[in-house]
Amino acid sequence: MKLLFTFYVPSGGVETLNTLRCESLQREGIECHVLYLMPGSSKQNQPNYPVYIASGDEEIRTLLEKERFDAIIVTSDYLLMERLRQLDYGGILIYESQGLGRRSDAKDVIIDAVPYLRSYCNAVLIPPTEHLLELFISICPWLHRFVIPNIVDVQSFRFRPGEPPRDPVIAWVGRLETNKNWSEYLKIAHQIRRCKPDLHLWMFHDPDLASEEQKQQFHEELHALGLNDRLVVFTNIPNHIMPRYYSTIACSGGFLLSTSITEGFGYAVAEAVCCTCPVLSTDSDGVRSFIVHNYSGKFYPLGNVEAAVTEGLELMNNLELRNSIRRQGRTHMVSRFGSEHYAHSFREMLNSFGIF
Repeated sequence: MKLLFTFYVPSGGVETLNTLRCESLQREGIECHVLYLMPGSSKQNQPNYPVYIASGDEEIRTLLEKERFDAIIVTSDYLLMERLRQLDYGGILIYESQGLGRRSDAKDVIIDAVPYLRSYCNAVLIPPTEHLLELFISICPWLHRFVIPNIVDVQSFRFRPGEPPRDPVIAWVGRLETNKNWSEYLKIAHQIRRCKPDLHLWMFHDPDLASEEQKQQFHEELHALGLNDRLVVFTNIPNHIMPRYYSTIACSGGFLLSTSITEGFGYAVAEAVCCTCPVLSTDSDGVRSFIVHNYSGKFYPLGNVEAAVTEGLELMNNLELRNSIRRQGRTHMVSRFGSEHYAHSFREMLNSFGIF
């Protein structure tokens, strides 16, 4: 059995997902390859499976003819499905819905994708994200759906003891774009700093994925709120290094803040929970699969800075609650998101198409 996973660029949660599932599936005897249409900034990660960077028709045609994939999983890029069929790929083609942004944006994408899904696609693969499931049921009722929780590396992402920072850290991971809602992160941190004057801000993002307009807006708001002397920006940190940072944030007495409007899953948040780093998040849909309020993390209402500050300060000051959330969060992740669950469900999906 030989599979190809495709995506636009090796970056963010989809790259993490591809890495983890290829490793998991290959342990089960399933050969995995990955195709990205453009080069990205994550060259630090060295996979143990073939990765191709190609966008031209002839390059892709040559790959298809050489490898003869049993199935191709096309993540997000529905236009690619038509190209693959025009390049004479006749195998199973599964559209995977990941990273479509806000519900309204996801709805627009799915509506635009309907002709391609009807003509070229055998099924859709989605994580157990409520808004995605509802949209596919209502817009594409004829399309076969497979719902498989994303895999999380619960073994590598665990607490790493180290020297705790002197001052608390509130961290944020994402892209400088509207759905990730970086502005709300700055506003919340600004208010918490009034109670925690030694507060530090850490942001993990890839500037190459941000527009010039977003960069300028970020720069202006950062200085307007007087946070420029508090901020450290980390760029292009290899995924396997992140447990050290999440553990350090946990030791600092701070937390990871997720301000996203909508998340299909929320890898950064899930990985932080695995490392016993407390998280405060908007109820951005996908994170519901692993955040239970005041049990494995905390929620605040999107846009309600005052409520976020209240929840954040409780997470920092109520040590009994903080410690229980850290402990219970880790246990929750291990019990639900191990690699064996994903591999079993994925193989069942492929078997339903007669791929063994």
